[in-house]
Amino acid sequence: MAPQATLKHIPVLSNEVLSFLEIKPAGKYLDGTCGLGGHSEQILSKLSPNGFLIGTDIDNEAIDIAKTKLKKVGDNFHIEKCSYSQFPDVLNKLNIDKVDGILLDLGLSSLQLDSKDRGFSFMRNASLDMRFDLDSKIKANDIINRLSEVELADIMYHFGEERMSRKISKNIIKNRPINMVSELVEIIRISTPPNKRNKTMSRVFQSFRIVVNNEIDNLKKFLKKYISYIKVGGKIVIISFHSIEDRLVKHSFKSSSNKGVLKILTKKPIMASEEEKNFNKRSRSAKLRCAIKL
Repeated sequence: MAPQATLKHIPVLSNEVLSFLEIKPAGKYLDGTCGLGGHSEQILSKLSPNGFLIGTDIDNEAIDIAKTKLKKVGDNFHIEKCSYSQFPDVLNKLNIDKVDGILLDLGLSSLQLDSKDRGFSFMRNASLDMRFDLDSKIKANDIINRLSEVELADIMYHFGEERMSRKISKNIIKNRPINMVSELVEIIRISTPPNKRNKTMSRVFQSFRIVVNNEIDNLKKFLKKYISYIKVGGKIVIISFHSIEDRLVKHSFKSSSNKGVLKILTKKPIMASEEEKNFNKRSRSAKLRCAIKL
């Protein structure tokens, strides 16, 4: 039985995603971060039997939930367990040259954030795991316990934009081994002033999660190759949740626009409405950018 949290999963900016993608009933679409299938379900429901949806994800539990959800809508889909950065391999396997649209939602799913044993959230004590793919070997506590003081500080500064990174790193070294969320939370507490401490917690946890899952590398790899796999007139929609990802997407779109390959449809990123922010807290930091292939 799926955890209760998954039943409440609400895809972020779903109306905006469908509006920008302009689903063609017989089109082919890639949801590179299928997750629990929230956006995939909506895309599939707009497709005729001649259309096709391709999904990729690296979380086995999420994939099982997504498949169950999508089977209720139709059988014209394929979900592959791999990083979205490897999507060309999946398309080649399915003999698909190009798609009519690609969606990336780079946020955590409710399944991951609410997990009792993966340690994504600083608000729930658990082992410091943070892997999207439970088949991968490196966990967050491996990184925290093995790297040098300078390396740890660099991770928090570059991937969490955390100004107190050096002090936190120093206290990590003093208190190792650190294997539980509560232990890392305590180190952040003694290293930082109480004002805006929760934001510091979020940034530190984000930074280690990004490194554990190679999130920035995967996005960079994807941004180098996706244009070749979109048909002329096809759309690329990317939803990011922190400034590092958003900057990469913004600069990639701008570079392709300057080359005359893409036309940017969102001069500024689209944010969730106040109404959506109120009923779906996870939408508060979401930024959607869209472009069309020329």
